[in-house]
Amino acid sequence: MKNVTITVEDSALEWARIEAAKRNTSVSRLVGEMLAEKMRRDDAYGQAMREALKFKPLPFEGTYLRRDEIYAERLDRFR
Repeated sequence: MKNVTITVEDSALEWARIEAAKRNTSVSRLVGEMLAEKMRRDDAYGQAMREALKFKPLPFEGTYLRRDEIYAERLDRFR
């Protein structure tokens, strides 16, 4: 692990101290865990986006069907 120095607003530091105390941990560990969680979420989002972009558009995407075309199959059953 590496040590870092950060600059935060007084109100943010006060919140971090209170939150760390609630969790029975240090501010340093709290910030480290928050960064690790952010990294995991971003990685998961990025992976999901890459998977979604693998899908090819449907052949009719961008075209509009007329009402009679949409219901043609249903109408054929009654003819």
